[in-house]
Amino acid sequence: MSRPRFPPRGGVPASRLQLPPGPWPTVLDALVAHFSQIDPSIWRDRIARGRVLDAQGDPVTAQTPYRLGAEIGYYREVVDEPVIDAAERILHVDAHIVVADKPHGLPVAPTGAFVTQTLLTRLVATLGNSDLVPLHRIDRGTAGLVLFSADPTSRAAYQALFRESRITKTYEALAPSLPGLVFPMTRHSRIERGEPFFRMAEVDDMPNSETHIDVRERGTRTWRYALSPVSGRKHQLRVHMAALGAPILHDPWYPTLQDEGDGARPPLQLLARALAFDDPLDGCPRRFESKFRLSESLD
Repeated sequence: MSRPRFPPRGGVPASRLQLPPGPWPTVLDALVAHFSQIDPSIWRDRIARGRVLDAQGDPVTAQTPYRLGAEIGYYREVVDEPVIDAAERILHVDAHIVVADKPHGLPVAPTGAFVTQTLLTRLVATLGNSDLVPLHRIDRGTAGLVLFSADPTSRAAYQALFRESRITKTYEALAPSLPGLVFPMTRHSRIERGEPFFRMAEVDDMPNSETHIDVRERGTRTWRYALSPVSGRKHQLRVHMAALGAPILHDPWYPTLQDEGDGARPPLQLLARALAFDDPLDGCPRRFESKFRLSESLD
Protein backbone atom coordinates (compact mmCIF):
# COMPACT_ATOMS: atom_id res chain seq x y z
CA MET A 1 0.00 0.00 0.00
CA SER A 2 1.48 3.33 -1.00
CA ARG A 3 1.97 6.05 1.58
CA PRO A 4 -0.68 8.79 1.51
CA ARG A 5 0.42 11.94 -0.26
CA PHE A 6 -0.47 15.29 1.22
CA PRO A 7 0.48 18.14 -1.13
CA PRO A 8 2.13 21.21 0.39
CA ARG A 9 0.06 24.33 0.90
CA GLY A 10 1.88 27.56 0.16
CA GLY A 11 5.13 25.62 0.35
CA VAL A 12 4.27 24.28 3.83
CA PRO A 13 4.61 20.48 3.97
CA ALA A 14 1.89 18.58 5.79
CA SER A 15 2.48 17.03 9.18
CA ARG A 16 1.36 13.42 9.50
CA LEU A 17 -0.39 11.58 12.32
CA GLN A 18 -1.56 8.00 12.73
CA LEU A 19 -4.63 8.16 14.91
CA PRO A 20 -3.87 6.53 18.29
CA PRO A 21 -6.17 4.20 20.27
CA GLY A 22 -9.13 5.92 21.89
CA PRO A 23 -12.90 6.05 22.32
CA TRP A 24 -13.53 9.00 19.99
CA PRO A 25 -16.45 9.05 17.54
CA THR A 26 -14.79 11.44 15.06
CA VAL A 27 -11.37 12.45 13.78
CA LEU A 28 -12.01 15.91 15.22
CA ASP A 29 -12.53 14.45 18.69
CA ALA A 30 -9.30 12.44 18.35
CA LEU A 31 -7.31 15.52 17.33
CA VAL A 32 -8.70 17.61 20.19
CA ALA A 33 -7.77 14.89 22.70
CA HIS A 34 -4.35 14.14 21.20
CA PHE A 35 -3.30 17.79 20.98
CA SER A 36 -4.73 18.88 24.33
CA GLN A 37 -2.57 22.03 24.37
CA ILE A 38 -4.35 23.36 21.26
CA ASP A 39 -7.72 25.04 21.66
CA PRO A 40 -10.48 22.87 20.07
CA SER A 41 -11.70 25.89 18.10
CA ILE A 42 -8.40 25.87 16.17
CA TRP A 43 -9.00 22.30 14.96
CA ARG A 44 -12.60 23.13 14.02
CA ASP A 45 -11.35 26.11 12.02
CA ARG A 46 -8.64 24.10 10.25
CA ILE A 47 -11.12 21.39 9.32
CA ALA A 48 -13.61 23.98 8.06
CA ARG A 49 -10.88 25.44 5.81
CA GLY A 50 -9.83 22.04 4.44
CA ARG A 51 -6.47 21.97 6.21
CA VAL A 52 -6.90 18.41 7.59
CA LEU A 53 -6.85 15.59 5.01
CA ASP A 54 -7.57 11.86 5.10
CA ALA A 55 -5.35 9.15 3.62
CA GLN A 56 -6.87 9.72 0.17
CA GLY A 57 -6.03 13.42 0.32
CA ASP A 58 -9.67 14.43 0.79
CA PRO A 59 -10.66 17.05 3.38
CA VAL A 60 -11.75 15.71 6.75
CA THR A 61 -15.07 17.08 7.99
CA ALA A 62 -16.29 17.60 11.53
CA GLN A 63 -18.28 14.36 11.10
CA THR A 64 -15.55 12.14 9.61
CA PRO A 65 -15.55 8.98 11.76
CA TYR A 66 -12.48 8.02 13.79
CA ARG A 67 -10.61 4.87 12.76
CA LEU A 68 -7.68 3.46 14.73
CA GLY A 69 -4.37 3.83 12.86
CA ALA A 70 -5.79 5.95 10.05
CA GLU A 71 -3.17 8.36 8.73
CA ILE A 72 -4.13 11.99 8.34
CA GLY A 73 -2.27 15.05 7.14
CA TYR A 74 -2.65 18.49 8.65
CA TYR A 75 -1.04 21.86 8.06
CA ARG A 76 0.51 23.63 11.01
CA GLU A 77 -0.15 27.34 11.38
CA VAL A 78 1.40 29.90 13.70
CA VAL A 79 -0.36 33.14 14.57
CA ASP A 80 1.93 36.17 14.11
CA GLU A 81 4.84 34.04 12.86
CA PRO A 82 8.04 36.14 12.90
CA VAL A 83 9.22 37.17 9.45
CA ILE A 84 12.86 36.34 8.67
CA ASP A 85 14.22 38.74 6.07
CA ALA A 86 17.54 36.94 5.50
CA ALA A 87 17.51 35.02 2.23
CA GLU A 88 18.82 31.56 1.43
CA ARG A 89 20.85 30.69 -1.66
CA ILE A 90 20.27 27.62 -3.81
CA LEU A 91 23.70 26.33 -4.87
CA HIS A 92 22.81 23.10 -6.69
CA VAL A 93 19.71 21.33 -8.02
CA ASP A 94 19.49 18.01 -9.83
CA ALA A 95 17.04 15.12 -9.99
CA HIS A 96 18.26 13.63 -6.70
CA ILE A 97 19.66 16.35 -4.42
CA VAL A 98 19.41 20.04 -3.64
CA VAL A 99 22.14 21.99 -1.86
CA ALA A 100 21.05 25.19 -0.15
CA ASP A 101 22.99 27.87 1.72
CA LYS A 102 21.11 28.87 4.87
CA PRO A 103 21.48 32.29 6.52
CA HIS A 104 21.82 32.75 10.27
CA GLY A 105 18.47 32.66 12.07
CA LEU A 106 16.46 30.62 9.56
CA PRO A 107 15.26 27.19 10.80
CA VAL A 108 15.85 24.23 8.50
CA ALA A 109 12.34 22.77 8.91
CA PRO A 110 9.04 23.74 10.56
CA THR A 111 9.28 23.72 14.35
CA GLY A 112 7.89 25.69 17.24
CA ALA A 113 7.03 29.24 16.20
CA PHE A 114 8.21 28.75 12.60
CA VAL A 115 6.23 27.14 9.78
CA THR A 116 6.45 29.25 6.64
CA GLN A 117 9.71 30.95 7.64
CA THR A 118 11.91 27.87 7.24
CA LEU A 119 14.43 26.73 4.66
CA LEU A 120 12.42 23.63 3.73
CA THR A 121 9.17 25.55 3.22
CA ARG A 122 10.89 28.19 1.10
CA LEU A 123 12.59 25.56 -1.08
CA VAL A 124 9.37 23.61 -1.63
CA ALA A 125 7.65 26.83 -2.70
CA THR A 126 10.54 27.93 -4.95
CA LEU A 127 11.28 24.59 -6.61
CA GLY A 128 7.78 23.14 -6.58
CA ASN A 129 9.04 19.82 -5.22
CA SER A 130 7.04 18.48 -2.27
CA ASP A 131 9.39 15.47 -2.01
CA LEU A 132 12.23 17.58 -0.59
CA VAL A 133 13.56 16.22 2.71
CA PRO A 134 16.59 17.54 4.64
CA LEU A 135 19.22 14.81 4.96
CA HIS A 136 20.72 16.49 8.04
CA ARG A 137 20.04 19.52 10.21
CA ILE A 138 22.01 22.52 11.37
CA ASP A 139 20.92 24.78 14.20
CA ARG A 140 18.75 27.79 13.46
CA GLY A 141 21.60 30.02 14.64
CA THR A 142 24.16 28.36 12.35
CA ALA A 143 24.58 29.50 8.74
CA GLY A 144 25.73 27.42 5.80
CA LEU A 145 25.11 24.30 3.76
CA VAL A 146 22.19 21.90 4.03
CA LEU A 147 21.80 18.88 1.74
CA PHE A 148 18.28 17.82 0.71
CA SER A 149 17.00 14.67 -0.94
CA ALA A 150 14.80 15.52 -3.93
CA ASP A 151 13.70 12.02 -4.95
CA PRO A 152 12.33 9.31 -2.61
CA THR A 153 13.70 6.54 -4.85
CA SER A 154 17.33 7.55 -4.23
CA ARG A 155 16.93 8.95 -0.70
CA ALA A 156 18.27 5.91 1.14
CA ALA A 157 21.54 6.03 -0.80
CA TYR A 158 22.20 9.62 0.32
CA GLN A 159 21.02 8.98 3.88
CA ALA A 160 23.65 6.24 4.09
CA LEU A 161 26.39 8.83 3.52
CA PHE A 162 25.59 10.34 6.93
CA ARG A 163 24.81 7.08 8.72
CA GLU A 164 28.09 5.50 7.57
CA SER A 165 30.22 8.69 7.97
CA ARG A 166 31.02 8.78 4.24
CA ILE A 167 30.51 12.52 3.98
CA THR A 168 32.96 15.18 5.15
CA LYS A 169 31.33 18.19 6.81
CA THR A 170 33.59 21.16 7.50
CA TYR A 171 32.49 24.03 9.71
CA GLU A 172 34.19 27.31 10.48
CA ALA A 173 33.92 28.97 13.89
CA LEU A 174 35.27 32.04 15.63
CA ALA A 175 36.07 31.42 19.29
CA PRO A 176 38.61 32.42 21.96
CA SER A 177 42.21 31.30 21.52
CA LEU A 178 43.46 28.06 23.06
CA PRO A 179 47.25 28.52 23.18
CA GLY A 180 47.71 25.67 25.65
CA LEU A 181 46.43 22.98 23.27
CA VAL A 182 48.13 21.25 20.34
CA PHE A 183 46.29 21.27 17.00
CA PRO A 184 44.99 19.46 15.06
CA MET A 185 43.19 17.54 17.77
CA THR A 186 40.13 15.33 18.21
CA ARG A 187 37.48 15.73 20.89
CA HIS A 188 35.68 12.56 22.03
CA SER A 189 32.95 12.69 24.66
CA ARG A 190 29.50 11.48 25.55
CA ILE A 191 26.80 14.05 24.88
CA GLU A 192 23.37 13.63 26.46
CA ARG A 193 20.33 15.84 27.04
CA GLY A 194 21.01 18.50 29.65
CA GLU A 195 19.10 21.16 31.58
CA PRO A 196 16.95 22.86 30.55
CA PHE A 197 15.61 20.38 28.03
CA PHE A 198 16.86 22.22 24.92
CA ARG A 199 20.53 22.15 25.98
CA MET A 200 23.01 19.30 25.71
CA ALA A 201 25.84 18.38 28.09
CA GLU A 202 28.95 16.21 28.25
CA VAL A 203 28.71 13.35 30.77
CA ASP A 204 31.19 10.76 32.05
CA ASP A 205 30.51 7.63 30.01
CA MET A 206 31.44 5.87 26.78
CA PRO A 207 31.95 8.55 24.06
CA ASN A 208 29.22 8.90 21.44
CA SER A 209 30.57 12.01 19.70
CA GLU A 210 33.73 12.90 17.79
CA THR A 211 34.95 16.18 16.31
CA HIS A 212 38.22 16.95 14.53
CA ILE A 213 39.43 20.47 15.36
CA ASP A 214 42.13 22.57 13.73
CA VAL A 215 43.10 26.25 13.62
CA ARG A 216 42.96 28.16 10.34
CA GLU A 217 43.91 31.61 11.56
CA ARG A 218 45.18 33.03 14.84
CA GLY A 219 44.37 36.46 16.22
CA THR A 220 45.46 37.82 19.58
CA ARG A 221 42.31 36.78 21.46
CA THR A 222 40.15 35.13 18.78
CA TRP A 223 41.00 32.22 16.49
CA ARG A 224 39.31 30.90 13.37
CA TYR A 225 38.73 27.16 13.81
CA ALA A 226 37.97 24.39 11.31
CA LEU A 227 35.60 21.83 12.83
CA SER A 228 34.81 18.47 11.22
CA PRO A 229 32.18 16.42 13.08
CA VAL A 230 32.34 12.66 12.55
CA SER A 231 29.19 12.02 14.55
CA GLY A 232 26.07 14.16 14.44
CA ARG A 233 24.93 14.84 18.00
CA LYS A 234 22.68 17.79 18.67
CA HIS A 235 24.74 20.97 19.37
CA GLN A 236 27.89 18.83 19.18
CA LEU A 237 30.27 21.53 17.93
CA ARG A 238 28.98 24.12 20.38
CA VAL A 239 29.27 21.69 23.31
CA HIS A 240 32.77 20.52 22.35
CA MET A 241 34.16 24.02 21.88
CA ALA A 242 32.65 25.23 25.17
CA ALA A 243 34.07 22.19 26.98
CA LEU A 244 37.54 23.02 25.66
CA GLY A 245 37.24 26.52 27.13
CA ALA A 246 36.57 28.29 23.81
CA PRO A 247 32.80 28.77 23.42
CA ILE A 248 31.83 29.93 19.94
CA LEU A 249 31.35 33.69 19.84
CA HIS A 250 27.81 34.88 20.69
CA ASP A 251 26.59 31.45 21.78
CA PRO A 252 23.70 32.18 24.17
CA TRP A 253 23.45 28.60 25.49
CA TYR A 254 27.01 27.34 26.04
CA PRO A 255 28.82 27.10 28.35
CA THR A 256 26.09 28.85 30.37
CA LEU A 257 22.55 29.87 29.49
CA GLN A 258 22.40 33.61 28.98
CA ASP A 259 19.51 36.05 29.15
CA GLU A 260 18.91 37.07 25.53
CA GLY A 261 17.18 40.29 26.63
CA ASP A 262 15.00 42.42 24.40
CA GLY A 263 17.60 43.38 21.80
CA ALA A 264 18.85 41.36 18.86
CA ARG A 265 21.98 39.36 19.55
CA PRO A 266 24.89 39.22 17.10
CA PRO A 267 24.79 36.01 15.05
CA LEU A 268 26.45 32.87 16.33
CA GLN A 269 29.86 32.72 14.67
CA LEU A 270 29.43 29.22 13.27
CA LEU A 271 29.24 28.39 9.56
CA ALA A 272 28.66 25.04 7.82
CA ARG A 273 31.33 25.83 5.25
CA ALA A 274 31.74 22.74 3.05
CA LEU A 275 30.31 19.32 2.18
CA ALA A 276 32.30 16.69 0.28
CA PHE A 277 31.38 13.12 -0.68
CA ASP A 278 31.53 10.55 -3.45
CA ASP A 279 28.10 10.46 -5.05
CA PRO A 280 26.49 7.11 -4.12
CA LEU A 281 24.77 6.83 -7.50
CA ASP A 282 27.71 7.30 -9.88
CA GLY A 283 30.79 7.45 -7.63
CA CYS A 284 31.79 10.93 -8.80
CA PRO A 285 33.36 13.22 -6.17
CA ARG A 286 31.21 16.16 -5.13
CA ARG A 287 32.15 19.24 -3.13
CA PHE A 288 30.03 22.24 -2.22
CA GLU A 289 31.12 25.39 -0.40
CA SER A 290 29.03 28.07 1.29
CA LYS A 291 28.96 31.57 -0.12
CA PHE A 292 28.35 33.05 3.33
CA ARG A 293 31.16 34.31 5.53
CA LEU A 294 31.32 34.89 9.25
CA SER A 295 30.62 38.53 10.04
CA GLU A 296 33.42 39.31 12.45
CA SER A 297 37.16 39.69 12.04
CA LEU A 298 39.81 38.34 14.39
CA ASP A 299 41.05 40.48 17.25
